[in-house]
Amino acid sequence: MSPELLPAIAAFAQVARHASFTRAAAHLGVSPSALSQTVRTLEGRLGVRLLDRSTRRVGLTELGRQFLDAAAPGLAQLAQAVDGLDERRDLPAGVLRLNLSSVAAHVLLVPHLADFAAAHPGVTLELHCDNRLLDLVDGGFDAGIRLGESLAQDVVAVPFGGPQRLVCFAAPGYLASRPAPRSPAELKDHACVNIRLTAGGVYRWEFAQAGRVFEMAVQGPLVANDNGVLIAAVRAGAGIGCAFEGEVRRDFEAGTLVPLLSRWWARFPGFHLYHPSRAQMPRKLRAFIDFMQPRLRDDVPPAGTRG
Repeated sequence: MSPELLPAIAAFAQVARHASFTRAAAHLGVSPSALSQTVRTLEGRLGVRLLDRSTRRVGLTELGRQFLDAAAPGLAQLAQAVDGLDERRDLPAGVLRLNLSSVAAHVLLVPHLADFAAAHPGVTLELHCDNRLLDLVDGGFDAGIRLGESLAQDVVAVPFGGPQRLVCFAAPGYLASRPAPRSPAELKDHACVNIRLTAGGVYRWEFAQAGRVFEMAVQGPLVANDNGVLIAAVRAGAGIGCAFEGEVRRDFEAGTLVPLLSRWWARFPGFHLYHPSRAQMPRKLRAFIDFMQPRLRDDVPPAGTRG
């Protein structure tokens, strides 16, 4: 292989990963037109079309998928070799790519990102927020963060953030014109906003009574697949919401949202950081775990508190 093809192959892999010339170009720090020309030149040298292009999306051709699958392990090895040089310095360095849900990002990471950047200036944290479970190796990720119940059996996982509670809440304006529900059964008389699950179904709200968790279907005017949108709608008075406590704790403290049905809040083991089984953990990932775990333990309120 001609050595000059390597940068073009790496550029093609970024376009495939982002499914967009614009996003890939921003990641690489080049113009979309220059990146497009690089990939076209690569296709010309290889004599095959790697990408299907349209005005709305960029996708892999069948040959493009086969080529990427074959090239990805080599690119990953080169990235690890570069990171290995960084790791042999005294300080953690390199790009740390994490795959996690939007909820995990908001609940666990957002409050601490600035402090982590200040503590480890050599590490660039790249967050890929996606509610779907993606393969870490295929996606080029160092680690992921998910609820423990979602994890596969062949990964190394560590608790991240301690137990989490599902809480119900509404805006003061919504409650001004109607009585607050006194039990989960009374939610049938209220407008509830709900989340569309990745698998396609609508989430059945979970509550706890006498140590037993039970589910309840609710109805309302809004269903979305993004918790942030739903919480914003509840703040605006659209109805009653359900989310992890960490997503709305500041609203409870500020009074912009009112906690409801706290006697029935269900408690779950919470999130885990997981990564492929390796003989040696990259120093940048070890630094991230060591930095975050003590802070996340401090973030978890004692059982029985409202946040």
